[in-house]
Amino acid sequence: MGIQFIDTEAGRLVVVPEEEYRRLVALSADAEAIQAIEEFRGKLASGDEELVPADIAKRLIAGENAVRVWRQHRGLTVAELAKAAGLSQAFVSQIETGKREGSISAMKALAETLSVTLDDLV
Repeated sequence: MGIQFIDTEAGRLVVVPEEEYRRLVALSADAEAIQAIEEFRGKLASGDEELVPADIAKRLIAGENAVRVWRQHRGLTVAELAKAAGLSQAFVSQIETGKREGSISAMKALAETLSVTLDDLV
């Protein structure tokens, strides 16, 4: 295989052919990807992550109001969301239509009720 060992003051160095080096780099990248997938699967199984349908992601990317998109995805009416979050229905409606910005506390309450992070809504 053509492997060489070189002893230096800094430690032992290993010299391998370039083809072998590239194979090892690819294996390392594969291992990192596999680890990331396993971590995600664990979070998904524990409920710390969820799969988001493509239509929801597309709506969010297109700039639709995140509160409205997540509310509809969760199958809630404006009244149900407002009540569960301890906010008025009119206020939640104004947030969804962009007529008012929600305070940090209001947005946190909405995020908690919708089971998303605050970052998902802002």
